[in-house]
Amino acid sequence: MSAPVVLTLMTICFLSFGYLGVPVPFSLMAGVFIGAILSDVSLAAIIQKIFDGVDSEALLAIPFFLLVGELMSSANVVVRIANLSVSLVGHIRGGLSQVVVVFSMFFSEMSGSTTADVAVMSRALGGPMKREGYEPAFIAAIIASASTIAALVPPSITAVVYGAVGNVSIAGLFMAGVVPGLMIGFGLMIYCYFFGPSGLRKPRAPLRQVVFAAGDAALPLMIPVILLGGILTGWFTPTEAGVVAVVWIILVVIPALNRGHIRKIPYDFCLAGLIFSLPLITIGAANAFGWMLAYLRGASYIADVITSMAGNDPHLIMLLMVLLFTVVGDFIEPVPTIIIFMPLVNTLTEAGDINAVHMGVVLIATLAFGLITPPYGLVLLMASKFVGVSFAKALRAALPIYLVFLGTIAFAIYFPSVVLWLPQKVLPESVGCFKSPAGTGYICPK
Repeated sequence: MSAPVVLTLMTICFLSFGYLGVPVPFSLMAGVFIGAILSDVSLAAIIQKIFDGVDSEALLAIPFFLLVGELMSSANVVVRIANLSVSLVGHIRGGLSQVVVVFSMFFSEMSGSTTADVAVMSRALGGPMKREGYEPAFIAAIIASASTIAALVPPSITAVVYGAVGNVSIAGLFMAGVVPGLMIGFGLMIYCYFFGPSGLRKPRAPLRQVVFAAGDAALPLMIPVILLGGILTGWFTPTEAGVVAVVWIILVVIPALNRGHIRKIPYDFCLAGLIFSLPLITIGAANAFGWMLAYLRGASYIADVITSMAGNDPHLIMLLMVLLFTVVGDFIEPVPTIIIFMPLVNTLTEAGDINAVHMGVVLIATLAFGLITPPYGLVLLMASKFVGVSFAKALRAALPIYLVFLGTIAFAIYFPSVVLWLPQKVLPESVGCFKSPAGTGYICPK
């Protein structure tokens, strides 16, 4: 049977099982096994590729970042971060909606997980927003939108997977994701100020209260400092950074702020391991699906179509990739999408002479956008469930917010020098810069 026919049947099988409610990893594996049966690929080779997908040291960072988020939320330390957010922006028009965004910008730099963000924010701020009269649909929309910041800013789990699979500097992706992440955060705050409900504006917190709230949250806020400081100075890798952050929480944060939670730490470890099993099996299945896609030259077919339309124009290539990833991201989570399409991404990155970190940040931002778009919209679906509102109502409330994401993605495409400015300054070699022959400074590709 010809390769295009096999690829079509694989895709139909995957989508059919997905629409029937079969979990994504099993839908992917069903498509892969269909492809193997209809081609000359042995099932033993498929099993090997599933295990190869999870056999990566860089992926070990994921369970530790998940554990950081779980320890922070279950130990109720996040309340201190919420209080700091209220003292900083609670007086601005939009009230608690502004607090949601600022809280997400803080917590995203600890968990790296969009799903952890949406769960924590729904528990911590969903109830107070309801009591202050915010519409449940708007609550779900703003919580889901703000949680996507975790996909961009360090220690983003999505960036870890992208870097591990695509052989791209994870530290470079961390640094390059800061500008788009902040753009989404400030864009959401501007939207809430001008177009969101006014909410109950609290009195401006005096400087003494802000200082007290910052001191109260100082220990958990050291986690981003530990993560970024260690990675940037080269003291440890992203995986080791996750371990150090966990040790900091267990030995310092919890004993100092919530000593009674110490006996529950083993449960947090078990729960983090259980949560990690979900993306882990998805990573393995997606790796096998992506390998089959490459083996049957599916990536080459798609690359040929895109290059025939865009030529070698990097901006047009990235725009078409954004379109593709937006459509795919509406149906599949970011992690399997990255793994399946990485051969295609690498081909087009080379064809357009695009910086690999730049391409990665653009696509990660696109996949973050896909988390709040129909029909899948994972974090929007989660937020609507937590808040207790229908997905359709939450979706209508989120539609105007799409402009923030589209503007950020467009900016990231057309202004690479701004996106790559931070990694070029702090980790120049992560974005292809090399030491000047003169012996001073670095020379970076245009």
